[in-house]
Amino acid sequence: MAKAYWIAFYHSINDPEAMKKYAELARPAVESGGGRFMARGMPTKVYEAGKEQRVVMIEFDSVEQAMAAHDSQAYKEALDAMGDAAVRDMRIVEAI
Repeated sequence: MAKAYWIAFYHSINDPEAMKKYAELARPAVESGGGRFMARGMPTKVYEAGKEQRVVMIEFDSVEQAMAAHDSQAYKEALDAMGDAAVRDMRIVEAI
């Protein structure tokens, strides 16, 4: 079974306080779902059409595990706390 990566790109953060609450809830929700934080923060360097925006990458043992963590009640509570505090897009990508 191939590992999977949950990758989020933050286009903007409008409410840093709400994001702190989201982070307090999201981290344990993701970790209890089997996620391992691999990288998070601003890029060190961008190339081509890259953007200076926050990125989070989390490793899971499978796509199914990543999807289950995202769809869990605990993570939904984190998303509710975030509300519209950020504009982001998130992808789950299967490793090769």
